[in-house]
Amino acid sequence: MGSRNCENRRPEDVLREAIAGGITLFQFREKGDCALEGTAKLELGRRLFTICREHGIPFIVNDDVELMLALDADGLHIGQEDGSARAMRNRIGDKILGISAHDLYEARAALADGADYLGVGPMYETQTKPDIREVRGPDVIREIRGAGIACPIVGIGGITHGKAAPVIAAGANGIAVISAISQAIHPKEAAKKLMQEVRSR
Repeated sequence: MGSRNCENRRPEDVLREAIAGGITLFQFREKGDCALEGTAKLELGRRLFTICREHGIPFIVNDDVELMLALDADGLHIGQEDGSARAMRNRIGDKILGISAHDLYEARAALADGADYLGVGPMYETQTKPDIREVRGPDVIREIRGAGIACPIVGIGGITHGKAAPVIAAGANGIAVISAISQAIHPKEAAKKLMQEVRSR
């Protein structure tokens, strides 16, 4: 999540509640209309990174390799339109590299370029990212697993309460969500419920 995903709440407070609810990794995604830039973005990233470090939660930066390096964050996540994955791998060294993939071809290419994990989706329709690809649902994860790809896979896109279990059943190791937690009245409880769904499979 980023600042614009938290309605009128402080991102720091939402993150602390999410951690208390059981999240296992955090991705800083400061994008979209009215997103912070420059020093303000760096300062928010630093505050959120400090919270994650205090709780032993890996901190991944979305798309912005310069910010990731400035923070010395744990890793970087990039999409298919965010430049050369191989070049990013060379820049970040042995830090975590996640790459979004929408089909088997992109999954294989991402792994060849050095991805440590795949963010596969979109699983369902989502309002968070208006320029999403075709929604293929959990079947695309099933296809990737069926081809023998064994790396960690995270299901992304439109996952809310009641929709996590099918993603895990298809072969994902975990799920990535934004609004299901950041816009919940009680982020801690929202995270707990999602974790229960994930672990029920």
